[in-house]
Amino acid sequence: MLLAGGGVRGGVIHGATDDVGYKAVDHPHYYSDLHATILHQLGLDYKRMEYEFMGRTFRLVEEGTGPIVEILT
Repeated sequence: MLLAGGGVRGGVIHGATDDVGYKAVDHPHYYSDLHATILHQLGLDYKRMEYEFMGRTFRLVEEGTGPIVEILT
């Protein structure tokens, strides 16, 4: 529902979990990949989004593989 109307194909199933639904077994993604996908759809470069806190520079999306292009139209 979060991505409805945001360029994501409707009814897409991407990946699979184990029998209990506890762990991804096919196409696992970090939660940060979802953040990168949202920023990508907004036209923002997730790699350049940084902020400083207490003298250290943090990236908004620090881990993961980037936008989940398989679910985009």
